[in-house]
Amino acid sequence: MRHILYTLALCLLIQTVTAQEQDSLQQAQRTLSIDEVVVTGSRIATDRRLLPMTISVLDRKEIESDNRPSLLPTLVEQVPGLFITSRGVMGYGVSTGASGGMSVRGVGGAPTTGVMVLIDGHPQYMGLMGHPIADAYQSMIADRVEVVRGPASVLYGSNAMGGVINIITRKSAERGTHTDLRLGYGSYNTLEAEATNRTNLGRFTSTVTASYNRSDGHRENMDYEQMGGMARLGYDLGREWSISADLNITHFNASNPGSISSPIIDNDSRITRGASSIALRNAHGALSLFHNWGVHRINDGYSPGGTPLDYRFRSKDAITGAMLYQSFSLFEGNRTMVGVDYRHFGGKALNRYLNGDPDKIIADKTMDNVAAYIDLQQSLTSWFTIEAGLRMDYNSHVGTEWVPQGGVSVQLPRNMQIKAMASKGFRFPTIREMYMFPPQNPDLKAERMWNYELSLHQQVGSISYGVSLFYINGENMIRTLPVDGRMMNVNTGQIENLGTEIEVRWRTTKHLTLSANYSYLHMKYPVVAAPEHKLYAGASYNIGRWTLSTDVQMIRGLITQTSPEISENFLLWNVDIGVMVARQCRLYLRGENLLAQSYEINAGYPMPRATVHGGVKLSF
Repeated sequence: MRHILYTLALCLLIQTVTAQEQDSLQQAQRTLSIDEVVVTGSRIATDRRLLPMTISVLDRKEIESDNRPSLLPTLVEQVPGLFITSRGVMGYGVSTGASGGMSVRGVGGAPTTGVMVLIDGHPQYMGLMGHPIADAYQSMIADRVEVVRGPASVLYGSNAMGGVINIITRKSAERGTHTDLRLGYGSYNTLEAEATNRTNLGRFTSTVTASYNRSDGHRENMDYEQMGGMARLGYDLGREWSISADLNITHFNASNPGSISSPIIDNDSRITRGASSIALRNAHGALSLFHNWGVHRINDGYSPGGTPLDYRFRSKDAITGAMLYQSFSLFEGNRTMVGVDYRHFGGKALNRYLNGDPDKIIADKTMDNVAAYIDLQQSLTSWFTIEAGLRMDYNSHVGTEWVPQGGVSVQLPRNMQIKAMASKGFRFPTIREMYMFPPQNPDLKAERMWNYELSLHQQVGSISYGVSLFYINGENMIRTLPVDGRMMNVNTGQIENLGTEIEVRWRTTKHLTLSANYSYLHMKYPVVAAPEHKLYAGASYNIGRWTLSTDVQMIRGLITQTSPEISENFLLWNVDIGVMVARQCRLYLRGENLLAQSYEINAGYPMPRATVHGGVKLSF
């Protein structure tokens, strides 16, 4: 209760401050900024003030200012309610000891199968295991990121139970050719290098990126190496029609030294992931085909004093799919979206013996998902909008799931919006859970949950803020429990979470911007890697050639282990300094965890103390 009272008190304080900016009110009401237009909550460009769900937006300027090769650390800071695990200076890895687990409002899973990552609206996850690969999401490819905080299963189906992270790739809005280079070096022999070329010839646009990153890591046998790139081509066909195609490939080598108490020797991963798509779009819909694939080569390693394994894990997986959706207006104030989705996914996993013995097949399985949905948005007046959606999703091994949602958005005076929403989220069990490894259970059913939320948002002049209250209740969560003397995946788990999220941004002057966000999460059934309190506060000051930004992040009540329960509390302080030494050249220096905090996010994996990275950015 006290957290809700604190929230209401903060709202009243902000309301008092914004009252002083009444002179700019009418202009703020007439102007629709680009940050208020989103695509993830409705698949097409829509004023997010009319959508009942809560959506956070991270633009290119915020991504670039952090000088990080991965998008994920920036998202953790900027999006309340979102948390992503990490284990070192660079890289997340896969399999034993991996990090990169994602949760929104305590929903995500380990590995993450309850939060969906999209690239330009196309789902990204490993076909066998069902989870996203955290090392594939690089800052250089992103123009902006939109995060739906809460279920988005009506539009995106299974795996969007907790929320959606949609990475929208870069393209050049200005005519001509633009090339950006970044080279950085820092603690633990960490090297970051990337190049981006963007071309706009009128109807034709292209974006090509390439990167190479490596680090020795802050622990022995924790080295990491990554190389990757993206190519995106687009052509404007005229009359609101366009066509685009893209290819994104990432390869990384990651080593896992194990936990401090249980070290591992030679636990090495060699992972290649690829994603491609082609899309025909108009202003109100699209037809797109996509194909994602991966090759995983893993040595599971052995304990000190033990014997090296005589086999290596190998897997190949893929997702092939198609999406068709179109929006139209049936009458005044109406927007009706209809769509169909198809996904064919799966793969083959085996142990390959080094002595030439026949491979041991672990799984060779595929599944199909077919879905149809409708989403209605109706403005009853200039200030009152309702939304309702329904999805029918069929899985070839599990059956049919019906997914409804509904909500309202109310536009009030002083550019204030109040939103309310009830939405169902669901997740079909993965091939891993049903058919791989000893706990497998082919009779698993879908996980289900309901999310109820109430939110308030306002922007007056240079101040914007938002407050959200939510309640989540779910059943059929898949847990691994003893059944008839053996461990088995079963649908017995429950989830009941409630909390609040707050965001504030204030451009105090043309030189100084302040921002903060806070999330409180209460879980009746606690899970790992979902902090009870998460607070971020940052300031950015620029004058002339100089830019100075600093931020702090406080985490409290982060459970890293459940039996026995271990939780972490820590405070991180970062500073970034940049200077334009020439028109096309910028130098930067970034320090992280400058308080040298000792903490863990993955149990047994201490995080690095203070680190420093510096580099140069060139633009042509």
